[in-house]
Amino acid sequence: MSEPKKSARFSNIREKKPHVHGPGCKHDHAHDHGHDHAHEPHVHGPGCKHGHDHGHGHAHAHEDKPHVHGPGCNHDHDHGHHHHAPRPKRIRPPGNRPAEGGGTALQLDLEGALPGETDEVGRFEKLEAALKSHHGVTDVHLRRDAGHTEVCIHYQPEGVAPQQLLTLAQYTSATVAGRYHHHTWFVRGMDSGDAAAVIEHAVSRMNGILSASVAYASERLVVEYDREALTLEDVEARVKSLGYGLEVPTAGHVCSHHAHGGGLAPLLEMPLVVAAGVLLAVGWLLERFAPVPALVPTLVWALSMASGGFFAIKGSVQSLLQRRIDIETMMVVAALGAAVLGAWFEGAFLLFLFSAGHALEHRAMDKARRSIESLSALRPEVARVRRGEELVELPVEEVAQGARIVVRPGDRVPLDGIIREGKSSLDQAAITGESIPVAKQPGDEVFSGTINCEALLEVEVTRPASESVLARVVDMVAQAEAQKGPNQRFAQRLERTFAPLVMIAALVFPVVLVLLGTPLKEAVLRAVALLVAASPCALAISTPSAVLSAVAAAARGGVLVKGGIYLELLAGVRAIAFDKTGTLTVGRPQLLTASPTPGVSREELLGTAAAVESLSAHPLAHAVVQAASREGLSLPPGAKDLEAIHGQGIRAKLGEEAVEVGNLALFAGQPLPPELAPEVNRLEEAGQTTMVVRRGSRFLGVLGVADTLRSGAQQTVQELKRAGIERTVMLSGDNARVARSIASRVGLDEARAPLMPADKVTAVRELGKERSVAMVGDGVNDAPALAAAAVGVAMGGAGSDAALETADVVLMSDDLSRLPFALGLARAATSVMRQNLMIALGVSGVLIIAAILGLTRISEAVVLHEGSTLLVVANGLRLLGYKSSGPRDASEVPAVSQPTAG
Repeated sequence: MSEPKKSARFSNIREKKPHVHGPGCKHDHAHDHGHDHAHEPHVHGPGCKHGHDHGHGHAHAHEDKPHVHGPGCNHDHDHGHHHHAPRPKRIRPPGNRPAEGGGTALQLDLEGALPGETDEVGRFEKLEAALKSHHGVTDVHLRRDAGHTEVCIHYQPEGVAPQQLLTLAQYTSATVAGRYHHHTWFVRGMDSGDAAAVIEHAVSRMNGILSASVAYASERLVVEYDREALTLEDVEARVKSLGYGLEVPTAGHVCSHHAHGGGLAPLLEMPLVVAAGVLLAVGWLLERFAPVPALVPTLVWALSMASGGFFAIKGSVQSLLQRRIDIETMMVVAALGAAVLGAWFEGAFLLFLFSAGHALEHRAMDKARRSIESLSALRPEVARVRRGEELVELPVEEVAQGARIVVRPGDRVPLDGIIREGKSSLDQAAITGESIPVAKQPGDEVFSGTINCEALLEVEVTRPASESVLARVVDMVAQAEAQKGPNQRFAQRLERTFAPLVMIAALVFPVVLVLLGTPLKEAVLRAVALLVAASPCALAISTPSAVLSAVAAAARGGVLVKGGIYLELLAGVRAIAFDKTGTLTVGRPQLLTASPTPGVSREELLGTAAAVESLSAHPLAHAVVQAASREGLSLPPGAKDLEAIHGQGIRAKLGEEAVEVGNLALFAGQPLPPELAPEVNRLEEAGQTTMVVRRGSRFLGVLGVADTLRSGAQQTVQELKRAGIERTVMLSGDNARVARSIASRVGLDEARAPLMPADKVTAVRELGKERSVAMVGDGVNDAPALAAAAVGVAMGGAGSDAALETADVVLMSDDLSRLPFALGLARAATSVMRQNLMIALGVSGVLIIAAILGLTRISEAVVLHEGSTLLVVANGLRLLGYKSSGPRDASEVPAVSQPTAG
């Protein structure tokens, strides 16, 4: 019996993060905020539709079960935030695989060594330094070839014994983890990428901060810090002194709960822009048509500058106090320079357009964030919980794991769970992108946010609200911007070096012009035009707008992309490797053939096999037992003493007779009836997995079992080839004949089998040497191969914790047609990023040359500069409407009906 894929699921669950809402949030939940540290007053912005009389304590003061601090607890007990204790992730045991370049090495699971750590900077650097200080340790680094991240410690056996090193490493890890922590906040009040840079710069310079990163698009601040040197309140106070608020984000929400975007910015930004525009126009009319002193329009323009430049001036002061030069500083200096020279109109016009561009950019980014937040809004706020004969409505946050909830026809499912009573069809489009409702029955999983279409269901809750698939998808999408791709990193590096250089050039340029004989006023005005022209506003926003829009569009289409870097990597893929079972095939074997030997009836062959296979839990055994049940066979009694022979089959007794069921390897060296071997060959050529059945000394015949090819698999492969994928390969643990049979039916270029998980890793790496390769699997036993590929793509993420944890891109349904959609979207997003960079750099380049040659006035430079900024934002937002040109679901794709093996 060939060994199919094991389906044990990882138990690691992503850490919970507290709940957040933002601009346009329409959730109806109660805020009885029990915060015990000072936040700014709760300001409800325009469009707020909250019911403000509700009663759950948000983010900082949940009244749940008592907080129990166990061994290894890393909470800051002196801190005012009270979190739900996250469900622990699975920690793998230590390993002793050889070091990559030879020699001896010890591996510790990174999650166990430094909970929450993901990369080589910050806390890991502290661990690395501490471990390297021990005698006998030669190198410490991260290793990812096992499908999860490990701390790999190279050592000299003569210098330190393995057990001694393990004890030492675990103690050192615990010490480092106890001292150095990481923390994530939602940042309220950021109205531009400059604000993010100001916060990041200020926090990163604090004593005790190992690393600080602010993602403007997702409005998150992530720090790694030394808890002996500072507290989280110190960070909050530092950020508050800059005029921004911090709050702990809540699982499953993108936007802020407290001030709907935070601070004064969302409330005053657009009114101030409008006021600046009106004052600008009034001043111009007074100068042209009214018999008033020249001082009057000047004062009006000065007021316009103050109104339009309110937030820019505030931001530039903060930057200068930190000895930084950013875009806002450049704009304010340019406007003040124009005013000093008497060009008040130009200065006011500059700040009006700059603030108008920022306001529109801010609203556009909010639109992208709200498109993600709309996913979390799909989950109902209350659930109907069965208590005896009664139904009680409870907020979803209060429903415990294991509770029974009732879902009526037409209702959305409030929490993830398993159906215990009832049959129905569920519309899962919100999670998986499938447009056709999926039939469900007792024992099947259902997901929060899906719609019950037909009949009443009773569901047992398997995850709390904050750990539902929906909440985790929203969290991952919100955090995706932090995983920066090459285009994003290039834009950021350019922006950081560009701004100071332009400022220096703007100071040197007028001096050169004056020395060449240009009048002072004209020289300074041309320098101001240069400052405006060279300001990298469009560059700063070019990639975040595209990444945020693309990951939001992907999530709505049933695809989870974990970061901008994976969008760019997926766009560059030219080869795709597929796992077989559960990916190209359904993963549920069926009996297709029963060939008895002469003198044996089909009933005896199938009945005997089913009687002993009923003792086994193997998927192939289930296929045989189900076939006997369908045919109404009564199984012979007395099956007992089951023995499984790995990779070959089973032995058992039926009464006192021995029965063997397995592949030909089980009967190696024994004489077979002449007709058996040809029949086995024929069935295997047809793609079936064979099982020979012997009772006592009599060979009863051979059974052929096969998996079913996924509907649409052939169509998907054809689409991928049309999209420019140069090589498609199947990597299978099944026998080579079965693998080749399926590969030819699906239209793949090559099949490699039989492969163990380690062999799949080797195959992926070989393919990767020739061209960029993606690995598509179900995320269960394919984790090492997914990690080894340039991009790991997992299927069926809605039902698999392993898929959500291990892959870079997750197809939430078991629908392969989502793969061409994901590839097309990644290429579109990468194209938009490049277009935006070209627009930003191209417009800046033309304007710089025009400003140096004196061909453009300040007002013209401002219009083109702000126009390019809004153009790149609008271009990025186009991705929100991306639609696949291929089939959207399996119903649109012809099924492949040929039997295949599992």
